[in-house]
Amino acid sequence: MKKAVIFDFDGTIIDTESAWFDIYQEILKEQHGFNLTLEEFVKVVGSTDGDLFDFIDQSLDVPMNRTVFYDQVNSRFETIREQLALREGFLETVKQLKERGVLLAVASSSNRNWIEGFLNKYGLIEYFPIIVSADDVEEVKPNPAIYNVALKRLGVTADEAIAVEDSYNGSIAAISAGVHCLIIPNDVTRSLSFHEKGQLIESFADFDYRLLEQ
Repeated sequence: MKKAVIFDFDGTIIDTESAWFDIYQEILKEQHGFNLTLEEFVKVVGSTDGDLFDFIDQSLDVPMNRTVFYDQVNSRFETIREQLALREGFLETVKQLKERGVLLAVASSSNRNWIEGFLNKYGLIEYFPIIVSADDVEEVKPNPAIYNVALKRLGVTADEAIAVEDSYNGSIAAISAGVHCLIIPNDVTRSLSFHEKGQLIESFADFDYRLLEQ
């Protein structure tokens, strides 16, 4: 019997990743003449940008100033923040799970302020008494540490939980922690190949509540 569902945040609850890709691509093209492909970007989705920037630096004649780049990215992101919406069917799924008495948590490689800011904006903070973020672990996804902490705080074992992810890195983290993982890709991650132990579904509308009985 499943007692808890643990949700990734970026790309799973809100599709911030498509927005990030568009902004990264625009700035890199405008200021560095660099064409960032989706293939390279998706390698770091669900984790950190370090490897991506190492790749970009190797491709440019002059290493990029990452601090300046992040400032520019964040500035542009603020102009579209209000346009972002919850992924279709997410709210209905969370309400159903709460009504069934399922424990809920967020486990994300982002920082806590980022996660809580969006959850408060959409009135979701009450659904997630447990939030595990990059602030709580030394290594983020694909390392399973975030899921291990979430399981401990929920007071459940790995086989009593379900993870919901959108990325390869996130799904590897969940599976490595021994948690059954549902994968709901977004426009950025849809082209990825996922671990064979992950259960791929098209949308939250396909969430099978019978999984809770297993």
